[in-house]
Amino acid sequence: MLGDLQPGSLSADKAYDTDAILEHLSNHGIGAVIPPRSNRIVQRDFDRHQYKNRNLVERFFCRIKQFRRIATRYDKLVERFASFIALTAAFIWLT
Repeated sequence: MLGDLQPGSLSADKAYDTDAILEHLSNHGIGAVIPPRSNRIVQRDFDRHQYKNRNLVERFFCRIKQFRRIATRYDKLVERFASFIALTAAFIWLT
């Protein structure tokens, strides 16, 4: 079901700039949108425009965590939790 889906890229901050993670992503055909650390000997390129979109995702997660039901994860079933996240996202989008 969901196991067949594979992301095209992974956005992360500089803390995840390790050779092991980058090698694992490249072995699975996933593009790394991770800025290189300043102390890296070989500075590699990354998509700066796509990295800026990471901020939108982080702000969305901070916003939905303001809803108590999501922050405390009252729902035991995945379907109910996912549906409440969808409801919360619709509420945020409308306001």
